[in-house]
Amino acid sequence: MLSFLPHWLRGSLVLLLIIVSTLFWFIPIIVFAFVKLLVPLRAVRTLCTRILIEAATIWIGINNRLLQLFNRIEWDVEGLEGLSREDWYLVTCNHQSWADILVVQKTLHRKTPMLKFFLKQQLIWVPVIGVAWWALDFPFMKRYSAEQIRKNPALKGKDLETTRKACEKFKYTPVAVFNFLEGTRFTPQKHEAQQSPYRYLLKPKAGGAGFVLGAMGQQLHTMLNITIHYPGKSHGFWDLLSGRIHRVIVRVETLPIPPELLNRDYLQDEAYRLQVQQWVGELWRRKDAQLAIMHEQYSERD
Repeated sequence: MLSFLPHWLRGSLVLLLIIVSTLFWFIPIIVFAFVKLLVPLRAVRTLCTRILIEAATIWIGINNRLLQLFNRIEWDVEGLEGLSREDWYLVTCNHQSWADILVVQKTLHRKTPMLKFFLKQQLIWVPVIGVAWWALDFPFMKRYSAEQIRKNPALKGKDLETTRKACEKFKYTPVAVFNFLEGTRFTPQKHEAQQSPYRYLLKPKAGGAGFVLGAMGQQLHTMLNITIHYPGKSHGFWDLLSGRIHRVIVRVETLPIPPELLNRDYLQDEAYRLQVQQWVGELWRRKDAQLAIMHEQYSERD
């Protein structure tokens, strides 16, 4: 344990070592990604996908070890019983900072298939890792504002069409499709601007989940509903790397997905859209209540 080092040095060393590890694993990832792209045989592409996933899984394991080596973090995690790397999952989580991604990856590491995140299209230009995300079949979403759609109605539904195409790739290898239903990180300013009915959450966006459920209904029957709480004031990405977060509370709820929400058309079926929105709304009401209990149970001194 190197937790005796000053926070700034710990954070810098962890970040540096993550960058070095990323550059190292980028090489086999990009090589097998091009083999997968150039060889049209499904068997070859499936094998390449499994190799790519294993490389990325080892990389995530290294990140977890670095956090453990440099920081003294108490991980309070419940709800991992019965998970399998050979099943398909839809995963969601409340979103407070970029630290959430590292927390979810650590929580589910080698307990479920590798997480595939929905990413904003601009993130493909992030040096090195943007290409790695592309190689690993992460779905990139280009969101259009209401004003853009008003000026060009043909843009309506384009982001959901991207989701459908991405899900086609997920049918042949087990995957945990991850989606922050809030769509963005929680801040008091965003919460107020939305006039969110929830105390600790922003309003959820059901479209991405609805399209995944419609496109992957034959494989997808289980949701992992993850709730994260950071006792204290620190919850940022740098706080996690530098050891300013001393305790992380994670609760994983395994839920069956209602059969009536599978294999339907979110764009064209108005009744289905309403069903998904109501299901997600109830999920969010229970999550908000759970967060209220966590804030009361785990005081700031923890």
